Amino acid sequence: MIIPDAYVKISPDTLNYQQDYILKETAMNFKDALKSIIKPHEDDVFTPLTTVFSENLDKEHVWPEYPRPQMVRDSYINLNGSWDYAITGTAVPPTVFQGSILVPFSPEALLSGVNRQLQPEEYLWYRTALPVNYAALYSGKHLILHFGAVDYLSALYINGQSVLTHEGGYLPFEADITPYLLPENNILLLKVQDFTEVKSQARGKQTLKRGGIFYTAQSGIWQSVWMEWVNPSYIKDLKIQTDYDSRKVSVDLSLCLDSASTCDIDLSLSALFHGNELTSQSLTFPVPKDGHAALSDLHARLEFTIPEAEFHPWSPETPSLYDLKLFFGKDHVRSYFAMRLFSIEKHKETTDKEIPVFCLNHKPYFLMGVLDQGYWPDGLYTAPSDEALIYDITAMKDMGFNMLRKHIKVECARWYYHCDRLGMIVCQDMVNGGSAYHMPVISYLPTLCPGLSSHIKDSHYAALSRKDKAARIQWEKECMETIDTLSCFPSIAIWVPFNEGWGQFDTKRITKLIHEKDNTRLIDSASGWFDQNCGDFISVHNYFRPLSVTVKKWNSRAFFLSEYGGFACHIKGHSSVERIFGYKRYDTLEELKVAYDELIQKSLLPLQRQGLSGAVYTQLSDVEEEVNGILTYDRKINKLKP
Repeated sequence: MIIPDAYVKISPDTLNYQQDYILKETAMNFKDALKSIIKPHEDDVFTPLTTVFSENLDKEHVWPEYPRPQMVRDSYINLNGSWDYAITGTAVPPTVFQGSILVPFSPEALLSGVNRQLQPEEYLWYRTALPVNYAALYSGKHLILHFGAVDYLSALYINGQSVLTHEGGYLPFEADITPYLLPENNILLLKVQDFTEVKSQARGKQTLKRGGIFYTAQSGIWQSVWMEWVNPSYIKDLKIQTDYDSRKVSVDLSLCLDSASTCDIDLSLSALFHGNELTSQSLTFPVPKDGHAALSDLHARLEFTIPEAEFHPWSPETPSLYDLKLFFGKDHVRSYFAMRLFSIEKHKETTDKEIPVFCLNHKPYFLMGVLDQGYWPDGLYTAPSDEALIYDITAMKDMGFNMLRKHIKVECARWYYHCDRLGMIVCQDMVNGGSAYHMPVISYLPTLCPGLSSHIKDSHYAALSRKDKAARIQWEKECMETIDTLSCFPSIAIWVPFNEGWGQFDTKRITKLIHEKDNTRLIDSASGWFDQNCGDFISVHNYFRPLSVTVKKWNSRAFFLSEYGGFACHIKGHSSVERIFGYKRYDTLEELKVAYDELIQKSLLPLQRQGLSGAVYTQLSDVEEEVNGILTYDRKINKLKP
């Protein structure tokens, strides 16, 4: 199996084969399409599966790695581990807890030790004692509590006092809990509700009625919980923007200045490559004699230019990262950045016509991608360990893939960090929401009549499950927050706001908002169908027809086969259920590999000459009854390896 890193020269024999292939199979494969009709199978009995990562898990040291690689401090208190939990029918805090849950695994996950589905009318409660450094507390420092992600609606209490509520199941949030601390016996209490598809919240592939391409819903804490002590004057947040062509870097900082400070505070920055300092910058914040409180929230920008001799572009082949060190008074933060440029440009030398294609650093670059659901048999949304995240990325790189499409899920920060440092381009989906989906409208009709889908306007809110105005507003808010949270990761090349009409609405307006928020990345506005003639790509899903490129629609947009393949092979003993879901089924690994190689070499790769910019194979791993993964669900077998 050979997969090119970029564009390849296709032989006349292969082109002739492709023409014959299309002539012979112009009709849709109705047999396989009918087998892929999605049905709920929530009553299936699941066979517990474990990965080697959970089998070697040290439950006394769960996810010990620093959770936020783009903003690292020396102060780090890991709160992962055994917490008390209870599931109740009322919003009144329980007096008795039902047992222990292993944070950060959700109660539905095998690794949590609970193995119970939270229902929409129920409340999930967490309780744990906080290890507080009293010397730090009395020195005037602040204790910041961080949650990587909690699904979906959460309320935080410290020592019985309400601290905050948070809505959204995929993004981090934090709180300064210093005012709520006692000299001893500090107790954290967290209340969680998760409505999944009962309401219109963002939920991804989660469902209470699992089956087909929809999977077991999970709830509660599913990313690391941690604390850090910070000085009274500290760096609250940072955003790094790079300009590849001008070699310039801008660092925007949000700062908290202690209102009681009597001395000027210096802000300094140094950028390094492999330990060699390239530049340093500094600013001084003078503290006035009065009005200190007005300086509690400051913003600053530091800018510098990378010397040409030290300019090292980032790519999957050479994932060059620069280190960044920042000092604000006594506060010290470490970060990193990369110099790269994603664009759509016309390059006649790579295609039969002067056609717009995806480019990396101004050079045509074929995106050989794979769909990544981010599900695990033992942890559901939560990988068993950092090593597990690394395994998925490196396994796909070893297969020749250079891009992962993170499918309607936001991962923990360490996953993106590993993509940055290992060299894996990311196509990032927003998390879909909406009321119950009308599958005949958003899936079966476009599959049967793909030409019709581009004529359906997404202003028909009811048809696309978006009647709830408040839910549309909340989704838009979470979309913008997702960009804020992830924009610091240089590996992310493409934002995907909508997938296959799942809660799609106002696509042109949303695309414009995303572009205004982040003009350094490309946008696949409507992956699959329901194209609204906006964004940077003509984006097509094709599982049941010969692969092709639609030339007639091209303007300035590139053609992106954002899903294809889906070849299924069930491996007994490595699957959650005996039921099989996939888009084309094979009985043996030998048959699967032959079919895959033929699909890639004789059907997909020749389309590069016609302007295909990238393609996303479905998918990285099996998930529950969907067994069209390259890897089995337990990650123990690579189906495409000899």
